[in-house]
Parts: sequence; C-alpha cells; structure tokens
Amino acid sequence: MRILRRSAFVLLVLGLAGASAAQSTPPAEAVRRVERLVATIAQEAAMLCPLSDPGDQGALDRCRVALFKDSYFKRSLARIVLWGRPSPVAGARLKDTNLTQFGAEVLSGLYLPMFMFNGRYQVTYDTTEARYRARLEGVFRNNLIPGQYPYPFWHDAKKWSDYQRANGITLWIDPYTSKIVVGQFSRQEGADPRLNTASRVPPAFDGKWMWVDDKGEPQPKPTLFVGLFRADNPYLDQLQTTYKDLALAMRNGTCNTCHVPDNPDKMKRLVLLQTPAHAAAEISRVMAAVGSNRMPRDELGLEKELDAATKAVLLKYGAAFESTVKAAYAWERGD
Repeated sequence: MRILRRSAFVLLVLGLAGASAAQSTPPAEAVRRVERLVATIAQEAAMLCPLSDPGDQGALDRCRVALFKDSYFKRSLARIVLWGRPSPVAGARLKDTNLTQFGAEVLSGLYLPMFMFNGRYQVTYDTTEARYRARLEGVFRNNLIPGQYPYPFWHDAKKWSDYQRANGITLWIDPYTSKIVVGQFSRQEGADPRLNTASRVPPAFDGKWMWVDDKGEPQPKPTLFVGLFRADNPYLDQLQTTYKDLALAMRNGTCNTCHVPDNPDKMKRLVLLQTPAHAAAEISRVMAAVGSNRMPRDELGLEKELDAATKAVLLKYGAAFESTVKAAYAWERGD
C-alpha cells in the first residue's frame, strides 16, 4: 500500500508539473489570436499616425482625433492602463516598476498620439509576467509647441530624453481578456533607422503643470479636451469651471502634493489629477476614495482622515465635475 500511495503521489506531482508547463505556454490558437490583434493595431496606428515631421501639428491633430474617437487601438485598451518607462533595475518585474495609471480615454487621447508608427511589430509571450509582450515601432513627436503635450515632460530631463530617444512602445496584453494592460515607451536596438530624430532642447520648466500662454489661452490645450471633444460640445466651458472649483478643493485637501507628474511620494501606481482631462478619467475613483476616507496620506505615508469641512467640499465639487464629465461624454456619443 505504501508503494502504491507513493506512486500515486509521484503521478500527481508529475501531473501538476505538466499542467503548469502547459499553462506557461499558451495554446497555438490563443497566440494566433493575439498576433492578429497586434497586427491590426500596428496597421491602424501606422495609418492613423504615420511617420511625419515631429513638429507637424496637422498630423498630430488627425492622429489624436482618430485614436480618441473609436479606434481599434482604443477599444483594445483595458479600462485602466499603466503607462511609463521600463524599470531602471535590470530584470525588474512589472509589479515592481513605477507606472502611471490612466483611463483608456486619457491614454488614447493624450499619450499615444505623441508617437508616430511605421506598422512594424513583434509579439512574444513572457512566461515570467504571464502576459503577451507586443512591440510597436514608433517615434516620439519631440518638436511640438509646449502646449500640445499632456504636461511638460521636460520637468525631468531624463524623462524628456527617454521620450525623444524612444523608438517604440511595448504593450503588455492580458492573455485572458486580450486587452492591453500596460504600455512602456523605450529605445531598443535593431529598429527602423527612420525612427531617429534630432534631439530638441525643451524650454525651462517653471514648476507649472498648467499655464496661460501669450494669447491668454490656458494650456496644455488637449488636457482641456480641446481637439478631443467637438468644438460645439456645450459642456466644454462647464468642464473648465467645475474643474477649477474641484482643483481648489483638492489643493485644500493636499491632493496636489501627491497626484502630480513628478510623483513626490514615489508611488508605484501614480494617479494624475493636475488637469481636467486627467481628473475626468479618475473622478469616480477619487469620489469613492474620499467618501471612504482612503486619502490623503500623512508624512509617514499613512492614510489620514479628512476633516469634515474639507471632505464635504471635495464631495460637492467632485460631484459637480463628475456629472459634467458624464454629460460631455454622453453628448459626444449622441445619447
């Protein structure tokens, strides 16, 4: 009986090992499905956002509108996507890499259009991450006027350098949902030589994430939904006014000390709230967090309870902004 039990145990272990090995390599049909997905994305990206002069405003406008409206690329994004650079630590896992959390609308409308694509791609399966890794070759638009970027990337010289040296985006795809869950821009060897652009020295960063230009117009324009929503959207002005009220309330609630691009708290999953478009994608989650006292944090990183007055103001102006965001999107859809 002992021998039989031991044999059964060995067979069970071997069976589990075989199942584990099978799970580490997706079925051929699953691989082909993801390859078709990436091929379609790459082809569409090259058609909507082709290689052109990195300062071509018209090309950017066409790319931005097309990706944001109803592109296959946008539909292939998960509801929440992480964005950023690979970790500077060799071999670091995605879970240990500092990345920024975006809604699909923000990534497709503000960040992906910053790149131009040539249609070339690669797809592999990463057994360590248990996700597909797709590489789309592309190049960064590094010669636009400052107000066309989602925020001044040059607030950090290394970040600006990494953006303008990038020759592609790595997309991490969930094998179960076939949705893109992480995007990382970087430079890799062996890419199309056309993906090299002359480096540009950006203006000095003055500490402002939003500003008013010489014509008296607020910037960056895309973060005010200009070029994303139609010009006759009746909620455009209201989006700005309700956001201003919310921004003041967030400042009083110390939200702006954490949720800004320089990530002073070095959060692994940064959420940005410094512009209307960024805040619009996160407002529902912000309202839930405020309502349950899950923010802000003190100097030790511990959650601290908002005082009643600050919480009430945040909830009031947050609700006004959230309802305006929903109305603006509904109008765009024709609801």
